[in-house]
Amino acid sequence: MEKTVRNLINAVCLTSLLLTFIPLKIFASDDGPNGTLSFVIENDMFYSDRYYTNGVRASWTTAADKRPEWAYKAARLLPFFPDNASVRTNYAFGQNMYTPKETELKNPSTDDHPYAGWLYGSVGLIAENGKQLDQIEFTLGIVGPASMAEQTQKFVHKVRGLDIPQGWDTQLDNEPGFVLTYQRSWRSYVSRSFLGFEYDITPHAEFALGNVFTYANTGATLRYGKGLPVDYGPPRIQPSLPGSGFFIQQKNFSWYLFAGLEGRYVIRNIFLDGNTFTESRSVDKEEFVGDLQMGVVLSKKNIRLAYTKVLRTREFKRQSSDKQDFGALSISIQF
Repeated sequence: MEKTVRNLINAVCLTSLLLTFIPLKIFASDDGPNGTLSFVIENDMFYSDRYYTNGVRASWTTAADKRPEWAYKAARLLPFFPDNASVRTNYAFGQNMYTPKETELKNPSTDDHPYAGWLYGSVGLIAENGKQLDQIEFTLGIVGPASMAEQTQKFVHKVRGLDIPQGWDTQLDNEPGFVLTYQRSWRSYVSRSFLGFEYDITPHAEFALGNVFTYANTGATLRYGKGLPVDYGPPRIQPSLPGSGFFIQQKNFSWYLFAGLEGRYVIRNIFLDGNTFTESRSVDKEEFVGDLQMGVVLSKKNIRLAYTKVLRTREFKRQSSDKQDFGALSISIQF
């Protein structure tokens, strides 16, 4: 598995180098009068009910000229943010839940994924200049019963007439959590020459530091379609391939297909490693994890809809299957 992920990362880097010969295209920054409201739901109900089983996130991304003055000053203090970029702020709120494969057991195997929930809020800065996108985000929240993941999952299962998960008494303990992430995407490779449709390839690199997640990753996303809107892919829930809450409006209906590949080196994942300061369930995690995503985005004027299918390699040693499948739906509306 480690060799496979490393080969994927090497392929991405080689592709990025070769694509430097493709012409550059610069874009404007018109993303609505006030900003963009986005909703994302990720769920494995179409494929399985195990491991990362559900995530929801709501976010508000300000328009470039509506960001508060402190955000502009803070972005200018960051040496890796470009001076000529449009600056936006992003505010988000979300909840994730994780379960083992055998949710009907009151005392699931200690070799299986622990039950866990994550309730959080985030604030971030975004700088974009048409060539690259820089995003830095600080997330603060709570892991454990206080995340309300148990109540959320049981309520949803009851409404849908599904079996109620039985093992939430074994979930991770309450623990405050934080994550600081920085991510850069390069949107420099654009062509109009393939079968009359546009395509672009966007390499990216990211690191995350915190007691919830600590990792480093790299990858790339390919988009191909009609009237490509200026964005960096649909928004997703961390950890994932990058996307953007904002997008530039298109007068006419536009669409694109996309596929992305990412390799992550994971130093800490609290949902596998267990609580930081207290005894809890845990499993031996895989240090190298790969994501393959594919999907479609539909956009017209101030609305963007997206569906993403995600294939993730094994995250812990005793995982019963070599991959995990889940889907992501998102809607972004400019106001």
